[in-house]
Amino acid sequence: MKYTMQLFSKMTFITATSFFLKIHAQTEIKANALFLPLGMINLAVEKSLNSKFSLQAEGFISPWKSFGGKNLQIYMGTLEGRYYFKEVMKGWYVGAYGSIAAYNLQKWNYLKAEPVLDDEDHPQLSGDGTVRLTERYQKGLALIIGVSGGYHFTVTERLGLDVYAGIGTSQSIYKGYFKDNDQRYDKASNWNKSGEVIPTRGGLMLTYKFN
Repeated sequence: MKYTMQLFSKMTFITATSFFLKIHAQTEIKANALFLPLGMINLAVEKSLNSKFSLQAEGFISPWKSFGGKNLQIYMGTLEGRYYFKEVMKGWYVGAYGSIAAYNLQKWNYLKAEPVLDDEDHPQLSGDGTVRLTERYQKGLALIIGVSGGYHFTVTERLGLDVYAGIGTSQSIYKGYFKDNDQRYDKASNWNKSGEVIPTRGGLMLTYKFN
């Protein structure tokens, strides 16, 4: 009798676990529709953990050495945990994420040409006697930690839309360069450091559910 009860308990546990996994284990692949027309690739895979939580792995590539005359190369990987208020991969959710990025770009506060100053903070002159003006760009690495939120729409049994945005703290090490001659503009012997709170992710994902 004892052996029979133990066997029944094990079979019940296995059956319940299999049923739970069959019901809740879902996988989606995604592509960001907002970036594709710009020649940027943003793909993701989301996997459910249970009826409320999921884990998403995401990659973003912007290959542009020049985009509208601006440096815009970004290679970023993101891991995000999500909590759905209704049901996993349906409706509103909040999340927390971490990203690692390598970049060669012009930061948002370096987008216009500015005078280049000498060691005495006087404007340098170009060969034609005018003040030397140039933009600046940065090459570096960033670690990002942030929070996100969004809404997952169900279109059909397989297809959906995922609208989301995220903001986080970005901690970077980088080297800064003049754009007109690719020489360092910063006085650091190796790496500069910076930290800022900025929007770091967002978009409209087209989703396809496997199971």
